[in-house]
Amino acid sequence: MMSNLYFNDPSFEFETRALLGNLHYGCGDIGEVVTTIAGIGDGSASDWVDQWRRLATRVEAVADEALAHGHRVSARGAYLRAAVYFAAAQVFVDGIEEPGDALKVIFASHRHCFETHVGLLDPPATPVAIPYEGGFLPGYLFVPVEDGRARPTIILCNGSDGAVTSLWPGLAQPALDRGYNALVFDGPGQQSMLFDHDVPFRPDWEHVITPVVDFLVGRSEVNAGKLAIYGISQGGYWVTRALAFEHRIAAAVVDPGVDDVAASWRANLPEEMLELLDADDEGSFNANMAVGMESATSQQRQTMQWRAKPYGSGRSAFATFKTVEQYRIGDLVASISTPLMVTDPEGEQFWPGQSQRLFDSLPGHKVLVPFAKAEGADLHCEPMARSLLEQRMYDWLDDTLDFSPSQSAPSAVDRQLDEHRHRA
Repeated sequence: MMSNLYFNDPSFEFETRALLGNLHYGCGDIGEVVTTIAGIGDGSASDWVDQWRRLATRVEAVADEALAHGHRVSARGAYLRAAVYFAAAQVFVDGIEEPGDALKVIFASHRHCFETHVGLLDPPATPVAIPYEGGFLPGYLFVPVEDGRARPTIILCNGSDGAVTSLWPGLAQPALDRGYNALVFDGPGQQSMLFDHDVPFRPDWEHVITPVVDFLVGRSEVNAGKLAIYGISQGGYWVTRALAFEHRIAAAVVDPGVDDVAASWRANLPEEMLELLDADDEGSFNANMAVGMESATSQQRQTMQWRAKPYGSGRSAFATFKTVEQYRIGDLVASISTPLMVTDPEGEQFWPGQSQRLFDSLPGHKVLVPFAKAEGADLHCEPMARSLLEQRMYDWLDDTLDFSPSQSAPSAVDRQLDEHRHRA
């Protein structure tokens, strides 16, 4: 159970904690965040969207002005904050009375700010288009320094609804600081692939990760023998599934372990609805769901709509639940040979017990890493202990890949420290 710090609404509370957990990576100012949440009514989607959108727009204007006057560092930081705030606004758009095209507009602003931010990095991120089934997956490749050397590279795989700003500052930048390259991308059903192209999720994520690996191993910046991958939230399922088929990855982290996505959906259904679902009684299931949605709160309806959206538009409730049931690892776990770190946060609220179950079923090199409430690291994806995750994850990856930052050319941070020491 989660003790409330800011909101009684569990979704609002969790999103707020996730925002606070990334502040030390430059993803916001504490004053901006606490002032904004003070103006949000508990469970009011319209308040949430309006307040974060107002803040994001104001901070974007600060960034624009700084850039226009040649203050690149100030602009870079402000664009990141604005991107994070726009991403926060989009989460509850489905709960406002007339969403219209608000999601597309807010998302476009989010991506504009993010792309401007990463373009101001030193070195700037490289936008990439990963060949995928006749089209492309959009992403960003980050390198610590542009010297043409081949480095270990980590693929950062998002979850069901995370924005790129949930992965770049807290896990990609720390990778660069250690001498790794990092790749962030949108897969089917994620962010731009869903909002701009209406491409839904797919359960067989090996057909996503294998093209990503194919793309990376052909690049001169990448050491093909030292590829790693991280999956956050539902990405814990996707990465695990992909590892059963894709064996060129040398180390992997899932945060948390997820072997049955459908369990969190089924947990919210009463017994009689589960019986209808398991009996394939589509008509009765949909009729009962419609009655239930009429009596549900606006926040409950918003959550259902937001969570169902990436599985394919136009599906009935029954079809959505049946689709989600395809997202199970099952016996495929026996085919995984990649060394795997599984996080196990205390109080995991979406897939409780699955980290331990996945760990127990893995056949090869594995480690289960607990994150405790006593260290402020409890709940799904350790929302307020991301630096602790970063440290434990990259220390394990360094050891597993037999890699030390001393094996790589210095990063931008290392160069700045050297210059400071030289001047001193």
